[in-house]
Amino acid sequence: MSQSDSQATPQCVSCGIQVSGMNAARFACPDCGATIYRCSKCRKQSNLYECHDCGFRGP
Repeated sequence: MSQSDSQATPQCVSCGIQVSGMNAARFACPDCGATIYRCSKCRKQSNLYECHDCGFRGP
């Protein structure tokens, strides 16, 4: 398997859309450090998100 096949396309953790090429935020989970992606719409609306690795929830 190539490296590109093993990497999933980044998706917003709130709404699930692909954020590749968008004005999205990428940040580390405050609890476990996993990478979290959020689209600009969900950030603007302060939609809740949950870390897929540890379950941390934030606005």
